[in-house]
Amino acid sequence: MIATGFENEFARAVHAGLSGFGQKTLPCRYFYDAVGSALFEAITHLAEYGLTRADARILEAHAGEITARLPGPLLVAELGSGSGIKTRSILESVGPERAAVTYFPIDVSATALAHCARSLDGLAPVVPIEGSYLEGMRQVVGGRMRGEKLLVLFLGSTIGNFEPDAALEFLRALRSEMCPGDGLLLGTDLVKAVDRLLAAYDDPGHVTAAFNLNLLARINRELDADFNLRQFHHEARYHPEAQRIEMHLRSRAQQTVRIGKAALAVEFAAGETILTEVCHKFRADQIGALARSAGFRLEGQWLDEEWGFAESLLVV
Repeated sequence: MIATGFENEFARAVHAGLSGFGQKTLPCRYFYDAVGSALFEAITHLAEYGLTRADARILEAHAGEITARLPGPLLVAELGSGSGIKTRSILESVGPERAAVTYFPIDVSATALAHCARSLDGLAPVVPIEGSYLEGMRQVVGGRMRGEKLLVLFLGSTIGNFEPDAALEFLRALRSEMCPGDGLLLGTDLVKAVDRLLAAYDDPGHVTAAFNLNLLARINRELDADFNLRQFHHEARYHPEAQRIEMHLRSRAQQTVRIGKAALAVEFAAGETILTEVCHKFRADQIGALARSAGFRLEGQWLDEEWGFAESLLVV
């Protein structure tokens, strides 16, 4: 029997993804334990992975223009804030002549939120919220005052980790928590040359491979499993018709893995894979249609030509 509680949510997700027929899966949200978060931070500095730097370049160059489109007292809520490093440009762009801004970082990692609060507290009042995106949004809007505008930051192309239908459903759920005139700054990685995309998710230094394999190590540590990491191989694939990268872990041999706290024994055939992440890529002209379908209008869009990345301001 699977126990209850947070660890059990993990156990239930692992059980659901690795049991049954068809493609085995694991949710990418479980990448980010302490080890996984450190590995992802290392990935963002790799020469092959230009997404994070492109995101930051746009914010540094255009933060003032972005916040100027939402006049009045401003609340800034960031979904999946992490350390909040990219948000500094947004908070700094709100000049002294404007009413003060309040920043609400929303993340499941208490460690990341604490770091975020320490690093940005001098720029604005920081109110960390530990929880899911929509839970955090409800806390923010539940305390807003009359006349305050809300700017929601969803940076780094995290929307690309959703399947298309789920992405639209999520954006509609965000829209339902927002008021007319509120804005959503949406980061999206753009379609680019296949070899460049694959290198970003399968770097020659194998940092991304370590990040992917750490998910199995986390299951070993937290769910009493016996994955042999040497018997799995990191693999990145690009599907041009779906505009998406997939990350897989391929079994090198026929094997059985036991996961005690998920009450599960998993049979793997040689060559069988676990799908751990999908990363959808976009064309810049697709964002407006997505915005309209979710109940927003595309107010502005800024592109990074060096890497191929877009920040789009969607307004209710």
